[in-house]
Amino acid sequence: MTLAAVPLENPFVRLEPFTPALETEVRAALDCDAASWDIMVGAAYGPHFDGWWRSALNAMEQGTRIAWAVRRASDAAVVGTTSLYEIRPEYRRCEVGSTFYRPEARGGPVNPSCKRLLLGHAFDAGAVRVEIVTDAINPGSQAAIRKLGARDEGVLRKHKITWKGRTRDTAQFAILDEDWPEVRTRLDERLASFA
Repeated sequence: MTLAAVPLENPFVRLEPFTPALETEVRAALDCDAASWDIMVGAAYGPHFDGWWRSALNAMEQGTRIAWAVRRASDAAVVGTTSLYEIRPEYRRCEVGSTFYRPEARGGPVNPSCKRLLLGHAFDAGAVRVEIVTDAINPGSQAAIRKLGARDEGVLRKHKITWKGRTRDTAQFAILDEDWPEVRTRLDERLASFA
């Protein structure tokens, strides 16, 4: 499994791998909705952005993460970020996540578009397993992951520490290579409804 840091796009979004040229746009996209950051492992708004940005670029250099800016096709605005991370080529697995969208980009075609592109990129590269995890106290995120067709694999207790210091239980989901054709079809049907 070899994952490339390349642009990915469909009629709704263009995912652009992080480069220094994107820093200002990504910073502006993430500098909002402080309450949503409270349950996350890391924060990337306001004064937290610089360390988060450096960490993302460093992980990209090490090959453990590919971070993308999410550019909405309708107005060319960067409205968030998403990643493939925990990249483990030797196991042919990775995670989709480290995702944040501006409030006005939530609930429409942006998230399913991003998931369709990232999952397709991973499975086309030879992944046999793509994981999606979220905070166990975030039912909205869990519902969105289930809507994708990912399978519930349980809760990892005391799995992570949030940036605010709370010990977090993590709800774990996965999509396997044999699940991908059905998940892909479901995503394509959802996206067709936005066209």
